[in-house]
Amino acid sequence: MRITPARERNPVAVGIVGLLVLTLLGLAAYRSDALPFVGGGTTYSADFTESAGLDEGDEVRIAGVKVGEVTGVTLDGAKVKVDFKVKNAWIGDSSTVGIAIKTLLGDKYLAVDPLGTTEQDPGSRITTSRTTSPYDVTQAFNGLGETIDEIDTDQLAESFETISDTFKDSPPDVRSAADGLSALSRTVSERDAQLATLLKGSKQLTKTLANKKSSFETLLEDGNLLLGEIQARRDSIHLLLTGTRNLGTQLTGLVADNNKQLKPTLDSLGRVTTVLVKNRKSLDEVLSMAGSYNRLIGNTLGNGRWFDNYVCGVVPKSYLPEGTPPADGDCMPPKQGGR
Repeated sequence: MRITPARERNPVAVGIVGLLVLTLLGLAAYRSDALPFVGGGTTYSADFTESAGLDEGDEVRIAGVKVGEVTGVTLDGAKVKVDFKVKNAWIGDSSTVGIAIKTLLGDKYLAVDPLGTTEQDPGSRITTSRTTSPYDVTQAFNGLGETIDEIDTDQLAESFETISDTFKDSPPDVRSAADGLSALSRTVSERDAQLATLLKGSKQLTKTLANKKSSFETLLEDGNLLLGEIQARRDSIHLLLTGTRNLGTQLTGLVADNNKQLKPTLDSLGRVTTVLVKNRKSLDEVLSMAGSYNRLIGNTLGNGRWFDNYVCGVVPKSYLPEGTPPADGDCMPPKQGGR
């Protein structure tokens, strides 16, 4: 059977087939985690009383190690259904699942405690008796701020005053409690503006932290990397510190062992220095005289491979040739500047 070459085929049909193949390859790469032999993993479901801010794509951890991610958070009647997928992890039939706080900024993750003797059936949901949700402090503060805004503090103060007046003839314990409620109402009424400002500031701080979440996450991740690097190099740092300590010990022992030999030498050196200090003027004179001597020696030996010197008084005057000028006074060398 003869196969038709590609150049002889219809280019439109070849182009359409090529586009379909590329589209399928792109979809396969995008959904690679769902492929049976590439992505893998097992999907489980659990019921929660509330989602507590958990979202699709959040991590699933066992003993702090990431083993999967949340694939869906949906409302199912009065409960919240959470679907999550784990890979290379064992989930038992008594496992507990909880929504835990990942960072101070409110990020969440799904914490699984793998308990039980048999494997959890993926088709059976984990009931609310085996799931827990955290208490969201941020939402509580926001709700408190909204509640405080809606309270009529003046009316509240009048109500507590009425209660106090009603119980004024009651036994001392009841009257003291009513007076305390009245004082509390007056305090709340007087501090209404300050409380509102405080709660608004807390809300604004929460929004600011939420906007800077990525920066804080980067800071915390960098801190974790730094601590991890220090942990990895702990042995090297320990060896460095131990070696430094051993070196100090050896130097101390060396000085102690050679103290008998070094002490006399240092004492003698001190005496030599003392003698030199006492004779400093004599040494200065010797050095100044040695300078002139060294200059004459340099003039004698510094003109080549011969001695250049002037000697007078060696030859008697009677042996001098005629025309030799007589010496004036003592025998002096000729003046410099000519031959």
